[in-house]
Amino acid sequence: MLTRSRIFFIALVLAPLSAARAQQKPLTAEQAKIVDTVNTVFVAARADDVAKFRSVIAPGFYMYDGGARFEGDSIMTLIKAQHAAGKHYEWNVTEPDVHILGHTAWIAYVNKGSISDASGTKNQSWLESAFLEEKAGVWKIVFIHSTRVPIAP
Repeated sequence: MLTRSRIFFIALVLAPLSAARAQQKPLTAEQAKIVDTVNTVFVAARADDVAKFRSVIAPGFYMYDGGARFEGDSIMTLIKAQHAAGKHYEWNVTEPDVHILGHTAWIAYVNKGSISDASGTKNQSWLESAFLEEKAGVWKIVFIHSTRVPIAP
């Protein structure tokens, strides 16, 4: 028999699951373009492709990552140095939450990936967000913020 306290407990447990499912609704075509733009940054970074990186950033672009501010394509210099030191990164936009307001948009997502080097591969996640602007039908990234999720022991 279900008592009021059991019903309350069940509702308390199921409410967050229902909210999570509601947030994972299908993306519109325009929202998908924004996700693709962010993914292009990752593709460019994995390949040390500065030209591809520049193709998706707006003039004045900067980002916060690892407690530092990176202007323009300076983050690519750091990534190239990490690659030269034997590190490999895998990045993926998951759980995108995209909001479009006219010619501007913001996206929050979980970047689920890994960091590999000679010692092995460690799964890693980052909580990230970006602000974009659209000009002539093309989305460009103005700002990115990245916070690494601590790896559980």
